[in-house]
Amino acid sequence: MVENNDAVLYERLAAKDKQAFETLYDRYEKLLFSFAFKITKDRGLAEEVMQDVFVKLWNGTHAFDSSKGKFSSWLLTITRNKAIDMIRKYAKHEHVELMDKDSLISDEKPVDKAVEWKEDREMIQSAVSKLNTEQQKVIDLFYFKGFSQQKISEKCGVPLGTVKGRIRLALKHLRETLEKGGRSDYEA
Repeated sequence: MVENNDAVLYERLAAKDKQAFETLYDRYEKLLFSFAFKITKDRGLAEEVMQDVFVKLWNGTHAFDSSKGKFSSWLLTITRNKAIDMIRKYAKHEHVELMDKDSLISDEKPVDKAVEWKEDREMIQSAVSKLNTEQQKVIDLFYFKGFSQQKISEKCGVPLGTVKGRIRLALKHLRETLEKGGRSDYEA
């Protein structure tokens, strides 16, 4: 079972097991990049977010507690928070500085990576489109627009518990849809 494997891999990672880190990296690299890209809408920022999340994972900056939820949900939450932090950080700086940095980055992407990312993005978008309207809305507000669950509750005029329930059910449906699509590595 992927969930148990993740928890076991995380325990091994906490003991600085490089193989466990590599396995988790291979398992979640594409998902985290696609997710960060969806939030930041910037390839460079998405790569920076993903790198920072994995560095923090390796350094043990964040501690996963399996009693509080699934590893993949925890990892997506860390990625979401980091992406929002990055957007805020760069929004405070001069745009000129960003443009200078961006001019040093080649716009050329390896074709195979670009195709993989496009396929992953399309698969995630397709899975999200299969959610009911209410679930799509909370997923969009929570994961892609950075609203807190409390803010979503206020914005949508529903109790906080309802928001949490919709997010939980949406993640469950996304996992099932992605698994049916042959992506068992995308545990939501």
